[in-house]
Amino acid sequence: MAIKWEATARQGEARTGMLIMARGAVETPVFMPVGTQATVKAMTPEELQEIGVNMILSNTYHLYLRPGIDIVSQAGGLHKFMHWPHPILTDSGGFQVFSLSPLREVVEEGVTFRSHIDGSTHFFSPEKAVAVQEALGSDIIMPLDHVVPYPSPYGETKKAMERSVRWARRSQKRHGKREKQALFAIVQGGVYGELREQCCRQMVDMDFPGYAIGGLSVGEPKELMYEILEVVTPLLPQEKPRYLMGVGSADALLEGVRRGVDLFDCVLPTRIARNGRVMVTQGYLNLRNARYAKDMRPIDPGCSCYVCRHYSRAYVKHLLKAGEILGLRLTTYHNLHYLNAFMAMIRLSIKEKRFDEFASDFWSKFGMDEEGDAGVNEMDGQN
Repeated sequence: MAIKWEATARQGEARTGMLIMARGAVETPVFMPVGTQATVKAMTPEELQEIGVNMILSNTYHLYLRPGIDIVSQAGGLHKFMHWPHPILTDSGGFQVFSLSPLREVVEEGVTFRSHIDGSTHFFSPEKAVAVQEALGSDIIMPLDHVVPYPSPYGETKKAMERSVRWARRSQKRHGKREKQALFAIVQGGVYGELREQCCRQMVDMDFPGYAIGGLSVGEPKELMYEILEVVTPLLPQEKPRYLMGVGSADALLEGVRRGVDLFDCVLPTRIARNGRVMVTQGYLNLRNARYAKDMRPIDPGCSCYVCRHYSRAYVKHLLKAGEILGLRLTTYHNLHYLNAFMAMIRLSIKEKRFDEFASDFWSKFGMDEEGDAGVNEMDGQN
């Protein structure tokens, strides 16, 4: 098989494991930074490895449109093209087709869409989405699925879920049992527990090597997302990896792990970094705010990353205000280091059977300021 997942520790539904692939083993639970266009924005591969990142996600839709699959193939595949020797997971492009394309038409055969770059028309079938990812050479690939926005009516969500199941079956038939790539299923069904159950049972019957949970973190309240996870994860095989798509805040990562999720990805840490927003023990700080102009403390006094060891909040704020590229590079580095270290602490807490205590300690600080009062989570645009 292309991958193997082995459990190493459990506490309740939370679990640690080793995801073994041809390009290396990855400890889970793990957060994967997103390299949408064959790069994690503002970071070099060497910096990612310095942080401790050993698995990333890249995007089929964007790479298909630019630079094009022929160029990536000519370079010897995505790993060589972007100088990344470790595992890569590629999504199918389904989410982008349904969220970015200004015009699209969905039929049973697939989806016709227009490029958000130049308006050109393209067609993705489940088979083509697999073929494109095979050409990219990623280690884990995703089937084309029909993604609906939140909120969507029950009937529309049901039709999209059933189509996703049929497309998954076609994707599996096209892909076969390749030794160097693993095709995961994607469980859909919106926020309707009954539909999620139906989808889970059908996908599990097809015996995929791993299972993704899609269609969440798209605007629904987090508590509703957690409720759906409590429906889905108990229905998925205990011996296979589970991947929650599009989640990257520390609180959601923690609660996803609590409910048995192993893999996560999201653009959140890099996107907010470019706006000057950084992750800290208590939540978030917006370093563009005037209060940090003379603040000589590190971004997070409890963080051991290169940025926090060498630079102050005042300096990073100055760089951001001056429009210096280094400013957003430093905030990005810090955020990715923060999440990588956070996941390592979660794994250790599970192995030492103290995950519940770790979670309680996290929630006692999250949302508090540095003096212990509420209100540290400074959102973009505040103050």
